[in-house]
Amino acid sequence: MAKIIGVGDNVVDKYLDLGLMFPGGNALNVAVLSHRYGADAAYMGVLGEDRAGRHIYETLQKEGIDVSHVRITEGPNAYSEVTLVDGDRVFVGGDPGVSTQLSFTEDDFEYMKKFDLIHTSVYSYIEDELKNLKETGKIVSFDFSDSYEQSYLNKTLPYVDFAFFSGSGKSLEEIKDFQKKVSEQGPSLVLITRGSKGAILYYNGKYYLQDSVPTKVVDTLGAGDAFIASLIVSILDGKEVTFAMQKAAEDAAKTCTYYGAFGYGIEF
Repeated sequence: MAKIIGVGDNVVDKYLDLGLMFPGGNALNVAVLSHRYGADAAYMGVLGEDRAGRHIYETLQKEGIDVSHVRITEGPNAYSEVTLVDGDRVFVGGDPGVSTQLSFTEDDFEYMKKFDLIHTSVYSYIEDELKNLKETGKIVSFDFSDSYEQSYLNKTLPYVDFAFFSGSGKSLEEIKDFQKKVSEQGPSLVLITRGSKGAILYYNGKYYLQDSVPTKVVDTLGAGDAFIASLIVSILDGKEVTFAMQKAAEDAAKTCTYYGAFGYGIEF
């Protein structure tokens, strides 16, 4: 069984049109969804003492996620404000709250060594700790979202093994060229998700193209994180790459059939 820890960002996604808030954030989503897909999972991050923070903590417990290294601190939990346009998520505001207060102890690094893979993201603001994460000897997985700035990539890629990007506006040739250049700076796995256009993987020197799976879309929020979580679990479990990509596309499609990245909406 794969062992995965999500480290860093969490939010409550406030759906303004519904009056509901859902647990979310890339590192948190990958932890929860990877557990749903069969991994042993944990989350490490900072939650606020408010209702939103309590809701996230209780949800993690219900999902069977190890919360032994979650910090709860005074102040507001991170949140984003979301509206839906034809099922597509549109972020219209938010605040990082206390989530940016994450720092690490030697005990934290020892704890991370229990896992096969450490996943974090551009929204976790722990770029200065990536070298330390890499020195645990574990796979470092990083979601860059749409951060393509070369200076940022130069700073982070040498410490990243699995790199994930959003790239719906790029051509196939642009993506392939970019993936190869990224891999030359360190990562063995470079995935670019393209929404309804599917995804492209560059892994150990080979390209894999995957179509999206048709579904009745309710909400696209969390679909990319579901693809990442599913792919990671399959790769760590030694599954064949084309199987892993197809399953990831199916899992991403399922996420689009309900609100929130993994449910648990409450009124805000």
